[in-house]
Amino acid sequence: MRDYSEVPVLILLGPPGAGKGTQAKVLEDHFGLVQLSTGDLLRQAVSAGTDAGKAAKSVMESGGLVSDEIVINILSDRLSDPDCAAGVILDGFPRTIPQAEALSELLASQGTQVHAAISLEVEDDAVVERISGRHTCDGCGEGYHETFKRPTVDGTCDKCGGQKFRRRADDNAETVRRRLVAYHSETAPLIAFYEKAGALQTLDAMGDIDAITNTLRQMVRPIVVDVRGVHAANKNSKTTQMEETQ
Repeated sequence: MRDYSEVPVLILLGPPGAGKGTQAKVLEDHFGLVQLSTGDLLRQAVSAGTDAGKAAKSVMESGGLVSDEIVINILSDRLSDPDCAAGVILDGFPRTIPQAEALSELLASQGTQVHAAISLEVEDDAVVERISGRHTCDGCGEGYHETFKRPTVDGTCDKCGGQKFRRRADDNAETVRRRLVAYHSETAPLIAFYEKAGALQTLDAMGDIDAITNTLRQMVRPIVVDVRGVHAANKNSKTTQMEETQ
């Protein structure tokens, strides 16, 4: 049985548009962690044909919502994969208190816990602006924003030269505000949950993206090193090893 005591478990909290996916990818690359999102977990489990994946597929094909129990079983299976031994970042899960409680039980059964739940703090109006201005190149998928990241030449993708762009149907102000209402009622209470558990850290995610990334890396580095142990960190992550010499 794997020893999970040196496996860092991090959670990124925050409203839609807070940058959780972007920052999780940065942490994944920088510290050798594995980013786990609910959507990816479900797709991988269904594709692999695991017992939990088959259960999820049945529910999804019937138009239902996959239960917390199935998601936890899928997560349990995924954590046993060799690449997760370096540590994981949960992106988009848990979303509710019952999910957080189920996650705590799963991790406790493996001899570990959530080591840090980092809340990316973003004001609602900024979330609406961020999401409602998003669009992507239809050819290569490169992302743009009406305010923050426009193509160098209007109407032409910097990456592939394409001139067709698309916007998700739900990336509009009205839909985003509805999603924020759901976030504040269902997901925001996780902040108090993890604060009580002593795992909460908060980060102002309103400023420059590079500055936010740098601050987040500084927050995460000592957590990862502490959980892995210095020797494990040096063995499992070249990046962490380099940072230790700086």
